Amino acid sequence: MAEIRIRNTDERISGEENVRAFLNSQEVLYEHWDASKLPQELQHKFALSDDEKNQILSTFDEEIRDLAARRGYRTWDIVALSEATPNLEELLKKFESVHTHTEDEVRAITAGRGIFIIKGTEDVGYFDVELEAGDVISVPEHKPHFFTLMENRQIVAVRLFIETEGWIAHPYEDPAFQKA
Repeated sequence: MAEIRIRNTDERISGEENVRAFLNSQEVLYEHWDASKLPQELQHKFALSDDEKNQILSTFDEEIRDLAARRGYRTWDIVALSEATPNLEELLKKFESVHTHTEDEVRAITAGRGIFIIKGTEDVGYFDVELEAGDVISVPEHKPHFFTLMENRQIVAVRLFIETEGWIAHPYEDPAFQKA
């Protein structure tokens, strides 16, 4: 289940309803899917074949199509990151800088853990959303954020897009942002 840490105060928010209410106040969509639907052999596998990626998409087809219909997403895929990922450090450097997009950034975590760092309202500042299998998040277009792996450095997620070529990151310089 997702947990939030507000960086300015180190306050933690947990529990599905509390997380959903906080993220809603920050204009971030949060849902939870039943990750136990995924076959056991894929619940802890982070280097995936195309067939395994398709199996994940098939397992969550109903949830994906429902979310896509409600939010206007037109295409989706699977991203899998782990120590087995070629050029993992280069990819993380690209992810680990504050940026925006011209469409939502959506992740439905199917295995592992990851974290979004998001710029909230002025009274909140930056906050971390720690995600695990079953958590679904949609960071709205133009909202400064970035995504990275947690200490286990393993994640599999469904990504949904409006634009069929995927999203493009636009750097967001913010002197108020502190990495820690």
